[in-house]
Amino acid sequence: MRKTTYIQAINEAMKDEMRRDESVFLIGEDIGHYGGLFRVTRNLFDEFGAERVIDTPISEQGFMGMAVGAALVGMRPIVELMYMDFFLVCGDQIFNQAARYHYMSGGLLNVPLVIRGQQGGGKSYGSQHSVAVESVFAQYPGIKVVAPATPYDAKGLLISAIRDNNPVLFLEHKMLYFTRGEMPDATEEYTVPIGKADVKRQGKDLTIVTS
Repeated sequence: MRKTTYIQAINEAMKDEMRRDESVFLIGEDIGHYGGLFRVTRNLFDEFGAERVIDTPISEQGFMGMAVGAALVGMRPIVELMYMDFFLVCGDQIFNQAARYHYMSGGLLNVPLVIRGQQGGGKSYGSQHSVAVESVFAQYPGIKVVAPATPYDAKGLLISAIRDNNPVLFLEHKMLYFTRGEMPDATEEYTVPIGKADVKRQGKDLTIVTS
C-alpha cells in the first residue's frame, strides 16, 4: 500500500487505461503541454502525444460533439470540462445525443464516453466556476454519475467509467484534489464497480447512507 493524492489517482487511471487500450483518448482545453488547469493530465501529452491528448479551442459544444461522434464509431473519449459550470454550453450534445443514442437505437449503438472535471465551491473562483451539477445529471436517463471522495475510489471508479459502454459523468470536487489516501501499489490493477454500495465503516448505533 502507498499514500497518494486524489489528483495523482485520477492521472494514473487515465494513463493505465491509455496504455491498455489504444481507443482511449483525452480531449479538452489546455490538457496537453499545460497538463490541465489543475494539472490532472500532467505528463500524459509527453507519453501519448497530440493524437491522443487533444488540446481544443474554448468551444465546449464543438469538442463534446466530436467526442460523442468518436464514441459512436468505437473510440473511448475522456472529455475534460475545465469547469463543470459550462456543461450547459454543450447540453444538447450530452443530453439529447450521448445519453439517448443507445436507447434510440434499441441497444445497437453504444456511446462509451467519460465526461470529467472539477466542481464545487471553496476556492473563491466566483459563482460561474463553483456549481455542483450531480443533482441535474442524476435526474436524466442514460447517464451514470459518480463523485468519488477518496483517491482509492477515484482511480477505481474512473477505470470502471472508461470501460463502461455508455456515458459516465465523473465529478471531482476541487477541494479534494490534494487530499491523500491509501492506494494499492501502482502496478496492482483494480476497479471499483459503478452503482454498488460500499460500507466505509461498520457500526451498530447509526446508519448514514449517502451517494
